[in-house]
Amino acid sequence: MHLLRLTSTRLRSGLCLAAIAALAACGTTTPLPPLPPLPSAPSQPSAPPAPVLRPAPAPLVPAPAPQASNPNASFGRPALGPVLARFDGDAVKGIDIGGRLGEPIQAARDGRVVLVSSALPAYGTMVILKHDDDFITAYAHVSKALVAEGETVTRGQPIAEMGQSGTDRVKLRFEIRKGGAAVDPEPYLNGSAH
Repeated sequence: MHLLRLTSTRLRSGLCLAAIAALAACGTTTPLPPLPPLPSAPSQPSAPPAPVLRPAPAPLVPAPAPQASNPNASFGRPALGPVLARFDGDAVKGIDIGGRLGEPIQAARDGRVVLVSSALPAYGTMVILKHDDDFITAYAHVSKALVAEGETVTRGQPIAEMGQSGTDRVKLRFEIRKGGAAVDPEPYLNGSAH
């Protein structure tokens, strides 16, 4: 009985394949006869469509303010994002910190705003702070400066918003200059340099 069922299944499969092959080989475009119309149902008033329920949009929550990675560090971290590029002294004279458009950028140390400019295309819009006779910091690629030249700022004060001016993605180029020379910012941010 089992053998008979298996043979019957193979025979049906073979016939189906033969029918498909014959239809494919047939190159005629003979139209099929018209189909009879479907019976119509008695007309009833249709109910209005159910309303589509969508969840309410989530409220915008401002990003938390950046915090210094080490409270004993001589400079505070200017933005929260990950480090995208590290100081190499050549092409990268600071660090690149990733973020979202409009996130706050904070002064890394108390100082005075000495420049707000877009004069250097490779840096986009930038803010430069002078901290003392030895140190200045630069904050490049900002979308909006929140301070003006000559203004005094304190460590942690928002001075700009994250942007992508002069670059291909949203990021902050943060540089520290000591005696006019670019230095690696990370030791100053983690407390191992002063």
